[in-house]
Amino acid sequence: MKVAVFGAAGWVGRAILAHFSEPYEVRAFDYGPAAWQTYADVDEPWHGDIMHGDIADIDTVDRALEGVDYIIHTAVYNRGYSPNDDQPFLVNLKGLWNVLESARKHGIKRVVHLGSCMVKHPDGIFFSADVRRPDGGLYATTKRLQEEMCRQYYEAHGLSIIVLRPCSIVDSRLGIGKSRNKLHTPGSLRHSGWVCRHDLATACRLALETKAVDFDILHTAAEPGAVEDCNVERTREVLGFEYEGNLEQFVVDPE
Repeated sequence: MKVAVFGAAGWVGRAILAHFSEPYEVRAFDYGPAAWQTYADVDEPWHGDIMHGDIADIDTVDRALEGVDYIIHTAVYNRGYSPNDDQPFLVNLKGLWNVLESARKHGIKRVVHLGSCMVKHPDGIFFSADVRRPDGGLYATTKRLQEEMCRQYYEAHGLSIIVLRPCSIVDSRLGIGKSRNKLHTPGSLRHSGWVCRHDLATACRLALETKAVDFDILHTAAEPGAVEDCNVERTREVLGFEYEGNLEQFVVDPE
């Protein structure tokens, strides 16, 4: 079984690569060698099948999916968002459209897309799969539109897709966040949307394997209280998933 991981050199992508072994073969896709230097100081080198290219070019994506059975899509433009920058649209929207359209043509069995969403709705509404994120920044807008694209490809073409909605992705093993910031120090409160990137990698693998659904949108948050705000119980039910990252070590109740 061959899995293509888009955005493989990123914060989550590197964790995903570490969680796949036989019977899976992995093809790692990212924009170029420089992408692999970003987390070279925190992740072990990966020596498997690597392909470089522009995700906004559909011919490149088509080549990346030759002989592939499954897709995990984590690629995202996150180098700043400015009004005159086309890259957020080309990477986040055109890039995902290319992946979904090529997946349809290649007869891919399952796509797992890494979305993004707050855990607690500002209006106190429970976040089910049908409740969209309400914030309107450029990043938030493109991530919401990605979800809608996934819905459309499932409803129009029957492409099997699971969208995972993390909020703040950290590394409980290293005690750092994506920007290498140290996690909460004594006296601070846990972020209710934290999830360890290694748990998220496990969720991605389980989302490829589950037979329970053909399409769903699932929150991933390790905070026990998140069950009151979003559909993390649905995530456990569909994926058979439990969090293993020790986030308690970074929490000390305020005096």
